[in-house]
Amino acid sequence: MTDLAKSDALFFERAGMDRDRITGIVGDALTGADDGELFLEYRQSESLSFDDGRLRNASFDTTQGFGLRAIAGEAVGYAHASELSEAAIKRAAETVQAVHSGHGGIAAEAPSATNQALYTEINPLGEMSFEAKVALLEEIDAYARAKDPRIKQVSASIAGEWQMVQILRADGNRLADIRPLVRLNVSVVVAEGDRMEAGGQGTGGRTGYAAYVTPEAWQSQVDEALRQALVNLDSVATPAGEMPVVLGPGWPGILLHEAIGHGLEGDFNRKKTSAFPDCWASGSRPRASPSSMTAQSPTGADRSPSTTKAHRPAARC
Repeated sequence: MTDLAKSDALFFERAGMDRDRITGIVGDALTGADDGELFLEYRQSESLSFDDGRLRNASFDTTQGFGLRAIAGEAVGYAHASELSEAAIKRAAETVQAVHSGHGGIAAEAPSATNQALYTEINPLGEMSFEAKVALLEEIDAYARAKDPRIKQVSASIAGEWQMVQILRADGNRLADIRPLVRLNVSVVVAEGDRMEAGGQGTGGRTGYAAYVTPEAWQSQVDEALRQALVNLDSVATPAGEMPVVLGPGWPGILLHEAIGHGLEGDFNRKKTSAFPDCWASGSRPRASPSSMTAQSPTGADRSPSTTKAHRPAARC
């Protein structure tokens, strides 16, 4: 059975909705719009967390609903509800129609479909029993505490999700997807003397729990979390104040762009959310900081600091 057939069974047969009638409602609601769709969703999720040597929290949740969107030029109308029924979708259709009233748009082409399977359809929530999940968290806790006597706290959690979606466009084109998702997280706190530091590591993906519950998989996460915590425990404070910074060519220029370049952009100075608006207002242009320096090119020749925004040197009034 295809994903589309499975989603039809869930969203239409189970909810008691007629697919052809819903298709007609969506088509009428989006007539004259430039783009839009009905998005149907069903989701199951769970989470278990183990902290301080005991199960701290366990939750399970089921949600469902839809969202109907219409786009007309730069205007967007959106209506949503957690009720999957023809009446609710009709009310949503009346809402979004107001956005494109009198608009004579031409519907955009539907996204290209693909038969490429990027992940499994398995529902991870039923893959392991509740007792097995708790036992796994207990094993992670015991393994971590045995690694180093300086470990004072261990937190471990697993979470899973199974989601089904169907997208219905105005032209009747339909797409469906089934999306599993799991996550495993571990964090530890280590202490030595009066100092405490933490480290954390996690993994996950759109698959079942089986890929992450083997000892080799979760032990590597614990080992990395502990490594980070011990590095932090041995770390020393970064010196304060100004200091020269040497950046090579290429990607390091992005650091200057993010730290300084955005602050020199017009909108940030106009709105006075930058560090430099007073410089522009006073007529005093920012000047290059003495700490800027040349970068070494791959060929060994000196290259002057770039004058583009992404590589602009630090500025002062």
